[in-house]
Amino acid sequence: MCTDIRKAYLAKRKFLTTLFQFSNLLGAVYRHGNLSFSKDGNSVISPVGNRISIFDLKNNKSETLPVSTNKNIACVGLSPDGNLAILVDEDGAAVLVSLITRAVLYHHHFHKPVGSIRFSPDGRKFVVTKENVALMYHAPGKIREFNTFALDKSYFGPYDETTCIDWTDDSKCFAVGSKDMTTWVFGAERWANLLYYSLGGHKDIIVGCFFEKDSLNLYTVSRDGTLCVWESDTELDGLRKGPKYSERKKMAEERKRRAEEEAGMEEEDKIVEIMEDDGEPRGEVVRGSADTPKEVEGIRNVRYKQKSKHFFNKEGDFNNLTAVAFHKRTHILVTGFASGAFYLHELPEFDLVHSLSISDQRISTIALNPTGDWIGFGCSGLGQLLVWEWQSESYVFKQQGHFNNMASLAYSPDGQYLATGGDDGKVKVWNCSSGLCFVTFKEHTSSITGVAFTSSGLVVLSASLDGTVRAFDLHRYRNFRTMTSPRPTQFSSLAVDLSGDLVCAGAQDSFEIFLWSMQTGRLLEVLSGHEGPVSCLCFSPVQSVLASVSWDKTVRLWDMLDSWQTKEVLRLNSDGLAVAYRPDGQELAVATLDGEITFWSPQAATQTGSIVGRHDLQIGRKETEKITAKQSAKGKAFTCLCYSADGESMLAGGHSKFVCIYNIKEQILMKKFEISCNMSLDAMEEFLDRRKMTEFGSLALVDEGAGDGDGVELRLPGVRRGDMSSRHFKPEIRVTSLHFSPTGRSWAAASTEGLLVYSLDTSLVFDPYDLDMDVTPVSVRHQLKKKEWTSAIVLAFRLNETSLIREVLESVPYNQTELVSSSLPDVYVEKLLDFVASSLEKSRHLQFYLTWAQNLLTLHGQKLKSRSSAILTTIQQLLKSIQRHHDDLSKLCDWNMYTIRYTAALAKQRGMKRTATDCLVDEEVDESEVMDSEDEEEDMSDPVIVES
Repeated sequence: MCTDIRKAYLAKRKFLTTLFQFSNLLGAVYRHGNLSFSKDGNSVISPVGNRISIFDLKNNKSETLPVSTNKNIACVGLSPDGNLAILVDEDGAAVLVSLITRAVLYHHHFHKPVGSIRFSPDGRKFVVTKENVALMYHAPGKIREFNTFALDKSYFGPYDETTCIDWTDDSKCFAVGSKDMTTWVFGAERWANLLYYSLGGHKDIIVGCFFEKDSLNLYTVSRDGTLCVWESDTELDGLRKGPKYSERKKMAEERKRRAEEEAGMEEEDKIVEIMEDDGEPRGEVVRGSADTPKEVEGIRNVRYKQKSKHFFNKEGDFNNLTAVAFHKRTHILVTGFASGAFYLHELPEFDLVHSLSISDQRISTIALNPTGDWIGFGCSGLGQLLVWEWQSESYVFKQQGHFNNMASLAYSPDGQYLATGGDDGKVKVWNCSSGLCFVTFKEHTSSITGVAFTSSGLVVLSASLDGTVRAFDLHRYRNFRTMTSPRPTQFSSLAVDLSGDLVCAGAQDSFEIFLWSMQTGRLLEVLSGHEGPVSCLCFSPVQSVLASVSWDKTVRLWDMLDSWQTKEVLRLNSDGLAVAYRPDGQELAVATLDGEITFWSPQAATQTGSIVGRHDLQIGRKETEKITAKQSAKGKAFTCLCYSADGESMLAGGHSKFVCIYNIKEQILMKKFEISCNMSLDAMEEFLDRRKMTEFGSLALVDEGAGDGDGVELRLPGVRRGDMSSRHFKPEIRVTSLHFSPTGRSWAAASTEGLLVYSLDTSLVFDPYDLDMDVTPVSVRHQLKKKEWTSAIVLAFRLNETSLIREVLESVPYNQTELVSSSLPDVYVEKLLDFVASSLEKSRHLQFYLTWAQNLLTLHGQKLKSRSSAILTTIQQLLKSIQRHHDDLSKLCDWNMYTIRYTAALAKQRGMKRTATDCLVDEEVDESEVMDSEDEEEDMSDPVIVES
């Protein structure tokens, strides 16, 4: 029986290892596109590659949605109610996403790159700018539709690409800016006095156009730093309705008939065309021209005049304006420039309010929250995201990822923190629960090749190509120890022993291993023996044995207690790239250049198994490669290995978009995780598109430049990292480091996309406390009558009424609390624990709620431990309530205990006195002695009557 139970448990555990799902993206906060604030203004939505991240500024937390596009996201459109978002990638493929359920609702392709997308303030329509046309669609409703994006009107007029959009507050009109230096005002409906209007006055590309609040007055901003203020002679309520659709159709047919009758005569008025397909109308086409449209009899058209013109570059510094945002209620205009400076002006007077430089890189996008207090900045060059409160002149949020690729990562022993090292020479420490970086160390001057935590979790070590190994204190956030070699060398690997006292680093040019003492920082020994660069180091988790793997096709085991001598030498079939110990120290895994993973017994120095994983990598072919993927795969293999917490599975990654998880005992592939589907990266496909192949080679070999982006830097030829000296390049997808969490419920991968975290607790991120039509107190009590305790608790928490939750919870039988606790969804465990903690303070049912708390902590303790920082307040409240009850009860119990002891002692003393009195009955006792004895007995609480 026990054997069967163990087999079932092991089978379930193997199955769980394949259930890891994408949980969060760390290390990247902004790449490209526009920022958006949520409806309440407490969150900012940032596009990160082909995903979007939501940063909660109030709770200091980040979340990356499990939704991805085929290429990098170019623009994001957020609905006014904050429930829907439209993500459009570089090729024009759009995805409609629900921000409530985090699910994809609809796919649509615009077939051309999209410049911007904007919902109307009433949420009924949205406009997309594509090439030189603006397309207006009906916004998706709350009912299921076959064609979610229904085209309403197409607006022509600009001669070049359209760049920006802005709506009036009543959603009657919208303005579109273009690269042809003009701004067009279109009517969202058929207005008799406003069909289109063209505005000039600029000498460069239009970056932004904005309406005033409840007005048709307009502000336009161009790239050369020019602001034009346009005043309209008509208010919004002065717009007149035009003819209806049926009337316009008859008029168009009549004009068409007349044009056919008049030979050689062309139709003069070609403003409106009716597009039909199989007899059914698809939408209108509004064609604007440089001439003002003809006026309808008795109705005067809307006209604009330039009220004023202002210049940002007054001192002659040709600083291009790259981003702009305007808050209509406060009349604050925020402009960002290529130099990294931004300015705040109050319109229409153009009074300077504030100016500041946030970096030396161009500002890519600017967004304002609904109240206008917070300003969000995105810098694509640095991957930086800032939220600035301009009134207090302070940062609300400031995050920046690695400038270059991540090279290594490490989990802290408790699994709460992640340390990453990048090619930019920085070491960053991330909070796993919040997903944010809380400290950055910049002491290194070259690329980081390895990071590690000590066993205490209070010290982070890093090795770099600058020839130093540095130790950082996570309490004081300082570099307290720097270890160097006798002669300059570049370190390529790093390891620290279990005690945290020995630090080892391998050199890639001198082929030696250097050993330091953490306490003194002195060099203890230089281990020689390898004949090639030392690619990886790993300490045994149970012994003082160091394993080192090198390009010389050997693995050496060094005994740290026996004068640092070589204990064993393991011969490999190819160059060694990575080495890892099993958590119990009884097995060693080595990855080699031929794509194999070999397993060894460290005690017997014999090989116990091997996995041929080259075919599992599915190596992609780069666009500029001149050899086939089959030949290219011979030089690529697994470069990082990691055992699971139980030691039964292994993660492997390398020069591929896949991370493989193997079962070590069976030596089979269990699952492959595709870390990215972003086609904007290189080496994503095994076969190249033949349509891009010419007789002279691939079209990707043509250096087309970096596009229209301003401030693009041209790198010097011969560089080994970065853009490879090209003007335009695509980063290659690869995995540089892997690490399992000590809790075993998540693992992290450092890749080209950033730091990807896969977890079994993805349901904890989703917050389903949204009301539905069927969630009512009646339905909750109906579930109670049916004795569906779990369902009743879930519905009560969704309704979130304290009295109803207390009623449901106290209706659960005492002997059913353990069963109900085990069947609760993970997302409700923390809520229930928080409610129990708050109820314990006031409720009379002390044992009942203590039983709930005990069952929740016992059954879900492992999951709660991984999020201990998030539930710290709940645990503290629970401890506070229990401690208060303990203090009250302990006083009562102590008083009762001491009272019982006093009573027992008094009874014993009274019995002794009774024996003594019996002995004195027959003796002659003086009357004074009898009186003294009576006085002593009167002092007792229970007096004894002595008969004389």
